[in-house]
Amino acid sequence: MTESDRPFVAPSTKEWQQNFVEAALASAHVNVPRSALEAIAPLIVRPKELLTRATNDRPAQLRAIREINTSAGQMFVLDVRLVGCAGSVWERNERQSSAWAAPSDPGSKNKHPLPLLAPWVDPEDPEQPGAALSVLVKDPEELRLILEKAGNELMTQVNQRTYDLTEDLALNGQLEPCLLVPQEYRFAVGGSVWAWPAVRGNNRTKARQELFGLTSSEIITGVPMNKIGRPGPDISTNPSFWLKALADKLNDEFQKAKANDEITDMAFRAHRVAVVEAQLVVGTPTPERLYQIVQTSNRRDHVHPPLEFKPNDRARALGRGIIGAYQENGLLDEITAGVLTGELPIIRLAGVPGDATVSMLRDLRSMRLLAEFFPVESEKEKRRAIRAALSEPPASQLTREHVNQRLRAWSALTSVSYPDPWNPRVADVLPTSIAKEGFRPSGRALADLLATATIDPQTFEELLMYRAAHWLAAYDIVEADRGSMGAQTIRAAAGEDEDSEQTALRIRRSVTNSLNAMREDRVRAVGLLREIAAAMDEDRQPRKVNETGTTGPEAAAEADRDWFNTVFPKVAPKRGRIVMRADESPNAAPSPPESATDAVVRLTIELETVIGNLHEEAKLIPELVEQMRSHAAIAGIGQPLSEPTATTLIMKLVTTTRDLREAPDLILQLTRDVS
Repeated sequence: MTESDRPFVAPSTKEWQQNFVEAALASAHVNVPRSALEAIAPLIVRPKELLTRATNDRPAQLRAIREINTSAGQMFVLDVRLVGCAGSVWERNERQSSAWAAPSDPGSKNKHPLPLLAPWVDPEDPEQPGAALSVLVKDPEELRLILEKAGNELMTQVNQRTYDLTEDLALNGQLEPCLLVPQEYRFAVGGSVWAWPAVRGNNRTKARQELFGLTSSEIITGVPMNKIGRPGPDISTNPSFWLKALADKLNDEFQKAKANDEITDMAFRAHRVAVVEAQLVVGTPTPERLYQIVQTSNRRDHVHPPLEFKPNDRARALGRGIIGAYQENGLLDEITAGVLTGELPIIRLAGVPGDATVSMLRDLRSMRLLAEFFPVESEKEKRRAIRAALSEPPASQLTREHVNQRLRAWSALTSVSYPDPWNPRVADVLPTSIAKEGFRPSGRALADLLATATIDPQTFEELLMYRAAHWLAAYDIVEADRGSMGAQTIRAAAGEDEDSEQTALRIRRSVTNSLNAMREDRVRAVGLLREIAAAMDEDRQPRKVNETGTTGPEAAAEADRDWFNTVFPKVAPKRGRIVMRADESPNAAPSPPESATDAVVRLTIELETVIGNLHEEAKLIPELVEQMRSHAAIAGIGQPLSEPTATTLIMKLVTTTRDLREAPDLILQLTRDVS
């Protein structure tokens, strides 16, 4: 009987598994723990092929070790072939980082927290680190819940793919190897288990295991007997046993399915991933930095990601890359870096008061992040490091797009300290000059800023520019400007009972416009910011505030977007400055008149925002066209657009292009003397 008739591979003998482990430990550059190698050995196909021949003066060693260098450090990987169900999903995959409560969220109560991760050390010899990671969990049940959640979070990305990954693997097999890292889950109740989670290839690992009828938690903690064709409710924790039984079962089912042309049979669908190529991390000269090394090796996929990455997760990965670049250059200590990336509680940050409230902790971390992402001119080493990490041009050539990339990384990492993520585009309100000049925090405590903001315009502006957008977005009071396409979607979905003003407010309200409206009613705006800070500290939703800036009789009513749009109505520029609608509340405190200098600053920011949004939305056109083609092909739609619709869209593009031709000259005129 040929191999193609029995594609599912049984484990190698115990002797060859042991030979593999000993050869690995005898090889140069390998410092992975023995127990981790013993855990993966049964899943390696023909380990004999990986070993050199032993001689009288030299033991057998691994022959396929490769060196990989990243900006975070060096690691060594072993190219192997594994059975298709090997590996596990990884709870620290950056694609799903926003789904977990981070240690740096001081107010988190509703999300499952990520278990603390640390470099692996030998419990019998703590001074002897190894090339592995270690995670502490309560017990096997908590581990199962963590792995189930990690797998479920990956499923939320499925609809954002242009193809079905599981079907693709069933039809074509796996073409690219996954990268697996050893990680020990230690139980607080005693004992531990080893896993080899996929740093690269999380979705593929989950999809392969689905084709096998298994889950990651079963691979790690034990496979039910009924899944390997054996009677009884028990589970098997011995991979050499359950893998052989599973291979026999699947091979028998595959032969029957092949003979009867039953291509939907589970064994037939899994046979193309019965054996897959993989890379195992087996060594590093700096085991204390293994987590940063493996994440850095995979991070470029997050900075330049496929479509299934959410904007917040992508921006978080980019921000962590910046922090990692500072660490690699000796510009940030491990504790500070851990707090900023979200891996450590904020209270660990140097200088944090022991009695700091939730709002204070979140603010301290956010301002430190902003300062790190926009170093001042004297911080030349950080400027060089961040430029290299983001592949940016010199500071004098930074564009709105470059600045927005940093701002979104700041915004996304700030949201790690909050229960729910927001669209990081809310931070696009800051001017491009922040990249050239850098940001240096005022150093004033949040409580002091909130106490004096009604009487101090500079303090009010600091709160508005660096806090308000995030605070409002955290409670879904404002959201990032969705642009014209998002507006059209809302317009189409708006109910007939909504008046035109309500619809207009929902259709297009930029964050900049919302902040400008708050500038027109400083007393109520400061009152709202104070109320949001109190809501953070008391773990509740913020309440509506009246024209005096207090909650008053509306204390029971929660602040929401409709209320915000009513009390801070949309503003429009008129004769060089922003004016309020005629129906503005008569009790609102009057704002000081805007000087001509202030108007120039404000209009510069608005002009940068408009042009930046135009640039980004123009880049969406080919992306959307390609998605329409793909979905139309799947749905069997021959012509995704009718000719009249296409003609209308083309005419709008032509008109827009014509209008934009004069824009460069108009802007260039502002560089000349206009007095």
